[in-house]
Amino acid sequence: MQSPQIKYLSIEAAQSFISNAFQSVQVPKVDADLVAKLMVESDLAGADGHGIFRLPAYLKRIRAGGINLHPDIRIEKESGATALINGDNALGHLVMNKAVEVAIQKVKQHSVCWIGSHYGNHSGAASVYVRKLADAGLVGIYMAVGNANHMAPWGGIDLLLSTNPIAIAVPTGNHPMVLLDIATTVAAYGKVKVAAQKGESIPDNWMIDRQGQPITDPTKSSEGSLLPIGGYKGYGLAVMIGLLAGSLNNAAVGKSTIDFNAHHDLITNTGQTIIAVDPSAFGDKDAFIERVITLVNDLKNSSTLPGVKEIRVPGEGAAKTIAQRMQTGIPLTPELLASLNSCANECNIAPLKL
Repeated sequence: MQSPQIKYLSIEAAQSFISNAFQSVQVPKVDADLVAKLMVESDLAGADGHGIFRLPAYLKRIRAGGINLHPDIRIEKESGATALINGDNALGHLVMNKAVEVAIQKVKQHSVCWIGSHYGNHSGAASVYVRKLADAGLVGIYMAVGNANHMAPWGGIDLLLSTNPIAIAVPTGNHPMVLLDIATTVAAYGKVKVAAQKGESIPDNWMIDRQGQPITDPTKSSEGSLLPIGGYKGYGLAVMIGLLAGSLNNAAVGKSTIDFNAHHDLITNTGQTIIAVDPSAFGDKDAFIERVITLVNDLKNSSTLPGVKEIRVPGEGAAKTIAQRMQTGIPLTPELLASLNSCANECNIAPLKL
């Protein structure tokens, strides 16, 4: 149950507010509108640390000169089913939107494609982009190097890896798509920041300090490291994603990663990768979708352990959240509302009234 202090912001009002804030710092309207829409899509899916919550940080980065507001987002290198996009230090959402567009065009020619990008920036939830591919009837895979190192190598203390997310979406026709969107850490750092803003503690399995002891105070997150999912396996996955989304794309990874929380004026050179596959390349597309639905139903109808009410499949929770928030709007805590209205004051735009 939501706290009575939670207020709700309509989707339309959220997009308008974000766009107006961006335009106040000279982001062109067409770009401001697109980024606002993509940011709200993160909120709709329940990725509250990646949507409107990030607006103050984006504005701070723009004011510091850390974002190119008139970028030339272009294909820098192209060969067959592959392409490397130069984001020209644009707002990250614009770079990834371009990557998805190129991927959809490439798939029409080659049935499969691999699109890398560099010189991007933080672009919100990974699910936003694979969802677009699945909506187009494609299997979508996304990988990225996070915008700050918050994880140490397994057994180490030096922060050399980010949360390095991966998302995979599989189309299911008229049924809710199967969609996995995870960080390679137990929790995304955005969740730590949200907890800090709310004045809440974090679970003792999210972070450890440099002596290996749990950190539960999110304001002390700089004193330690996020833990990887699955122990050393999550660490290994983070390394491989770093190589495929960072090193392969000539983007920042490891020691070259810029902490965008601390250095608002520096170019982050964020690396991201989109892979798209047309299922019809492997047989009848409708038959494939039926096989996907069959598996989903088998999982949903399988026997449960005592005390377990239902089996869930990846993407089911996000689909329910999207349906709910399309009706109720985006939930705002008092702390987030205050932060956003502080932005409104700085941007000289109308504050949010809920």
